[in-house]
Amino acid sequence: MSDELNDSMQPNNPLHGVKLSDMLEYLVKHLGWEKMASLVNIRCFKDDPSIKSSLKFLRTTPWAREKVEIMYINALKRYS
Repeated sequence: MSDELNDSMQPNNPLHGVKLSDMLEYLVKHLGWEKMASLVNIRCFKDDPSIKSSLKFLRTTPWAREKVEIMYINALKRYS
């Protein structure tokens, strides 16, 4: 499927075309690790947090990734 066709199918999806690493970088910049850990209680945000460790965990844990995606959408609404 072409990118143009795919874009027209998801015009209102704020996650469309956004990489997980970009989401995390945005969240760290606007919320910080401590606030992120309070919103989503996962160890990779609390104990020696890093983008790399968070990506590894979130790529293999669908429930946590979904919570981070929701946190990202809410942060976009608040900080954009």
